[in-house]
Amino acid sequence: MNRDEDKFAGTSLGVDVVLDEEIMRNAPHCVHGPTLLFERYFRGQKSGRRFFACSACRDRKDCDFFQYEDDKVSEIRKQARAEFNQSKQPQYSHQEYYQRFEATMNLEPSQRGYCHKCNLLLLPGETKAHQDHTDRVVKGLTSDQMKEPSHVLDPIENKKTNAQYLYNTKAVGFLISTIKSMGCDRVLCVGTPRLHESIMRSKVMGEKDSLDSLLLDIDHRYYQFYPPNCYCRYNMFNHHFFDGADSQQTFQKFLLQNGGQGVVMVTDPPFGGLVEVLAFTVNRIMSEWKAGQSDSCSDSELPVIWTFPYFQEFRILKSLPSFHMSDYKVEYDNHALFQCGKKNKGSPVRLFTNIPPLQFKLPEDDGYRLCTLCQRYVSAENIHCTKCGKCTSKDGRRYTHCDQCNKCVKPGRVHCISCNHCELPDHVCVQNRALVGCHICGDPTHKRRDRKSVV
Repeated sequence: MNRDEDKFAGTSLGVDVVLDEEIMRNAPHCVHGPTLLFERYFRGQKSGRRFFACSACRDRKDCDFFQYEDDKVSEIRKQARAEFNQSKQPQYSHQEYYQRFEATMNLEPSQRGYCHKCNLLLLPGETKAHQDHTDRVVKGLTSDQMKEPSHVLDPIENKKTNAQYLYNTKAVGFLISTIKSMGCDRVLCVGTPRLHESIMRSKVMGEKDSLDSLLLDIDHRYYQFYPPNCYCRYNMFNHHFFDGADSQQTFQKFLLQNGGQGVVMVTDPPFGGLVEVLAFTVNRIMSEWKAGQSDSCSDSELPVIWTFPYFQEFRILKSLPSFHMSDYKVEYDNHALFQCGKKNKGSPVRLFTNIPPLQFKLPEDDGYRLCTLCQRYVSAENIHCTKCGKCTSKDGRRYTHCDQCNKCVKPGRVHCISCNHCELPDHVCVQNRALVGCHICGDPTHKRRDRKSVV
């Protein structure tokens, strides 16, 4: 942290990200591709100097790139930065990695190995070089394991970067059956490796009505398991393809195949990511799909299914107004809290989509049902409120109506006269109403997020 950063560290209330495609095109690059432009804000003061920082990492320990927008950077420094970025990329090209996969598949299972420390499939003769990693080397990989890499690779669990939570079998089955019921024939899997491998496995086995899939994911380890026409290394936070024009063309060809008909996008980005940034990328992909349509006047949209926690509903729907939140509770294999049965209200993760609610049918075997009044499928505990005119439950528990708030609230909440809304019984009342409003100018009539200059 330099002096300027340190000076503001204790007084800054937060940062906003400036979302502009032209700025992104000209932004300096870090290891993870084009950086994003941020702006600090302070109560009652003008915003501080705008600065570029990594799009993918919130923690400076993971990526320490920092540059003020108005900094003058010399050509020597730019060259040094480019060389540093290149030095942090994978040691082999995508094609070279995949050749290792093909060579490994030609071996007997007993000869196949993977080093988790080096993130590398091991070829004959390489075992000795990894003898110090014996506790991290897996041997005897079967053909089934080679076709299901997400079951072999250690999930990345850095919550501030690109934590990997993997759909369980039930979630994958639901998504595939839903996509097939829509008449789609291919899936753009953005950060959903478990879904992608299930689709690819069915395709290789020649199953009837199998789908096609393209995986976009930042995890370079998938280079070793999928050819370039099935996987592109990709950063969703800045719409960056690490392998340049070739992988971008692969993406566009897949997206616009058959005039763009029959494709659906399913994405499961890191929950710690800024919603506005992720939504900006979703909109960019939807716009690319729209631009490839023969009928530019059509109101049709690229079907999208976005996996994210229910409590981000407001932000997602503000950025993507054609979307709605489904009641479906997404479960993961490698996260104890994101599984039904672990707690009464189940997983807090939902599916946000622009697919019409009646077409997004939820499984009755899991207790979901059709609310004929709302004309959408809801969970078992979600009861229609006649006063609100809709099914109101969000978090997996049955909400109750508060006449004073004129809305349904979470169970256990009671109406507080001082706060003028429902809170937990032991809450601390908000006495200073001046704290509510815009964090920048202090005006109580609007929120910081409603400022026009910054998205």
